[in-house]
Amino acid sequence: MNSLKTVIKTLSAKYADEFIDIRNHLHKYPELSFKEYKTAEFIAKKLNEYGVSFTSGIAETGVLAIIEGKNPSSKVIAIRADMDALPIEETNEVPYKSCNAGIMHACGHDVHIACLLGATKILNELKNDFEGTIKLIFQPSEESFPGGAIKMIEAGVLENPKVEMVIGQHVLPQLEAGKMGLKPGMYMASTDEVYLTVKGKGGHAATPELNVDPIIISAQILVALQQVVSRFGNPAIPSVLSFGKIIGNGRTNIIPDEVKIDGTLRTFNEQWRKEAHEHIISIAKSIAKGMNGDCDVFIDKGYPFLVNDENLTKQFKNEAIEFLGASNVVDLDLRMTAEDFAYFTQKVPSCFYRLGVGNPNKGIISNLHTSTFNIDESSIETGVGLMAWLAIESLKK
Repeated sequence: MNSLKTVIKTLSAKYADEFIDIRNHLHKYPELSFKEYKTAEFIAKKLNEYGVSFTSGIAETGVLAIIEGKNPSSKVIAIRADMDALPIEETNEVPYKSCNAGIMHACGHDVHIACLLGATKILNELKNDFEGTIKLIFQPSEESFPGGAIKMIEAGVLENPKVEMVIGQHVLPQLEAGKMGLKPGMYMASTDEVYLTVKGKGGHAATPELNVDPIIISAQILVALQQVVSRFGNPAIPSVLSFGKIIGNGRTNIIPDEVKIDGTLRTFNEQWRKEAHEHIISIAKSIAKGMNGDCDVFIDKGYPFLVNDENLTKQFKNEAIEFLGASNVVDLDLRMTAEDFAYFTQKVPSCFYRLGVGNPNKGIISNLHTSTFNIDESSIETGVGLMAWLAIESLKK
């Protein structure tokens, strides 16, 4: 065991610069959800170089690779990395700054791909040292509904041969490079998109008595909807209802006919999730009706909440401590953010852990989904080695 751990550490250090370069290349050429064509081509090229068999074009741009060790049918596991970037204009001044205007790897998916490719290279070199089969899932579109995870599951990536567990890794800038974190059980929230169209009767702003003002109706609705969590919700169930976009396309002296409002609901309980939807619809419609207007409500039910398998995650914590040392493995809290890896956790026992990429001493502190997000490149070596180590140890259990 110790010798194999040493080999993995040695190889991840040996290949660190290679996979830092791969990450930087991917960062320079980001692509949006379900449009990751060149990213998929790049992944396929690397898999060919490593001599790993794969299938591309799954769920449009997804790639599935397979490594068979000795006795391939003894156990089958999978490791997943997402591939898409965000519609954000990068403001970092770095050599690998995005060359695609308005698109940026601001959520670290370039790191996820680089780490999975690195683990793939190492695992393929060590395939005579472990028993079982490892599937490598390069997944499109984590950032946009309906998400690539469900599409790849529907395409059969967990079947033929049947996968017994899935490993997922995601960067965390609040955690310093060299560390990892994880949480057994409930970890990340479900996410729904809430769309309101408030309808009134527009007209001249100086004659409000002749109008049905959707701006005022919208203001009342937004204030009232704060009751959904604060008054109707169970304090024991963390929940967030927030609205980030309001469009009332009038002018200083023009009341518009309608206002559009977009928001999100996050929570950790399916029954309450359903009830919250009902409250949102009831409140929005009743207030609009009471002010002589109307409100169309569309709630796009998104990703489920993410639950890490208790036993598997505890096992991973022990294995991570063995690989990184106890001081570099931390316990995480619930997160209100969401992840379509949750679909994998609903199908088979899974663990979604966090890779530290921050470094305050170097000024690398920007959060995910920001135009200045960056990583401490030393985290690549940690991510590659840890992923390979967890995969091989998982095959033994």
